[in-house]
Amino acid sequence: MYRDTKDEIRTTLHALEAHLVWWGLKRFTSDEAYFQWQRETLSPAEITALHRQVEQKRGGSSADEVAFYDATTHSNILPVLYSQQYDYYLAIGARIADCIGEARSILDVGCGVGILTTFYARQYPDKTFVGIDRSRDSIVRAQEQLKALGLTNVRFECLDLDHTAPTRSYDLILATHALVQAEQDSGIPSRSWSTFDRAEAGQQQADFERRTGINVRLDRLSASLAQTGRMIVFEKTRQLARRVPLQRALAARDLGPIEQPELIRYRIIEEIADDGPFYVLGRGASRQIVWDESPEPDEGHPFNRSQLKTGSTDPDAPLYENHWPSAQRAWEQLHDKHLLKETTRQEPDGRQLHVELGQSEEMVYLYCANTFDQRQLVIVEPARALILESYYQEIVSGAS
Repeated sequence: MYRDTKDEIRTTLHALEAHLVWWGLKRFTSDEAYFQWQRETLSPAEITALHRQVEQKRGGSSADEVAFYDATTHSNILPVLYSQQYDYYLAIGARIADCIGEARSILDVGCGVGILTTFYARQYPDKTFVGIDRSRDSIVRAQEQLKALGLTNVRFECLDLDHTAPTRSYDLILATHALVQAEQDSGIPSRSWSTFDRAEAGQQQADFERRTGINVRLDRLSASLAQTGRMIVFEKTRQLARRVPLQRALAARDLGPIEQPELIRYRIIEEIADDGPFYVLGRGASRQIVWDESPEPDEGHPFNRSQLKTGSTDPDAPLYENHWPSAQRAWEQLHDKHLLKETTRQEPDGRQLHVELGQSEEMVYLYCANTFDQRQLVIVEPARALILESYYQEIVSGAS
C-alpha cells in the first residue's frame, strides 16, 4: 500500500494544522488556558446551555446526540468546542490522508461539520468525497464551509445510517467515532474473572450489536463498499470487552485487517485519550492479518521479585503496583499464596468481581479482577498490611 515519506508526512501535518486554523480551531496544552478562552468567547448563558447539552448527550439517546451536534454548529461555539479535539484531528486526519491511496470515491461517515472531510478533499482534488451525518445543522454548516473553500470534489448529505442506506458504492469508507456511539456500554464480559476469553459469538454478540446500533450501520456500510474496497474504522473501543465484539461484528461481515491495527493516543487538552484500534480493513483475499482477541500488550510493569524493593525511591510507594491486564500474570507468579480474605460476587452492572487479600512469602498483596478485564495487583511489606486491608474493604463495600 502507498505510504508517504517522512517529508511528505511532515508536509501533510503542516497542511492539516493550517486547515484547522482556517476553521478557527486553536491548540491548547493546559485546561486553564482553554477555559479562559472559552469564557472570553462564550457568554455565561451559552456556556450553561452547552454544559446542559453535554450532559443530555451522555444519556445516549439519538435525539439528544443530534440536538447536541446541531448546537455545536453556531459560529462562536464551533471553534471553542472542536478545539478540544485538535490533537485528535492531527492524529486521525494525517493517518487517513496517508491511507487514501488509489481510492477514487470516498465516503466519510459521521462527518459532522466537515472539518476532516474538507481537508481530505483539499489534499486530493482528483478524488470524489461524500460526507454524511444525521445532524442537519452540521450538514448545513459543512455546505457553507465547502463554498467558502471553493471545493468542487466533495458533497455533504444529511443521512442517518440507522434509517437510510447510502445509494451507491465506494472504494473507501471512513468511520471514525461514528459507529459505536454508546460509550457507556461496557461491552461483552469474559467467561469468568480469571480469564480474558469470551464465549463464541451468540446472543451476547447480537445484543451488543443491537444496543450500540452497529448491526444496521455495518450492514449498510458493508453493502455500500466496493468488492475490492477498503474501510477505515476508529472507535472508542480500546477496552477488550468492547474491542472483541466490534471485531466480531466486522468479521461477520467479511471485513478483516489488511494492516496491523494501531492503538492511538492523543490529548484532549491535558487529558490523555487512549482510543482505537485504528483499523484498515478489506474483504476476503485482501486480508492479511488474523483478528487478535488478547489483551493489549503491556511491557511497562514487569514482575521481578528480587527487585521489588529497589523499584522506587518513594517510601510511601508500594513494593509493586500494576493496573494493567499483565497484573494477572504477576499475580500468577506469586509463590506460596495464603488467602486472608476473599470475595467473589456478581455486580449490578453484570460483571463478576473477585477481590482477594493474601500473603506471599514475606509480602502482603491485594488482587482485584473482573469480567470486564480490569486487573489490579498491589504488594506491600507486612508492616503496611492495614493499608491493603482498608483498600480491600473499600472495594468490597463498593466505595472504589
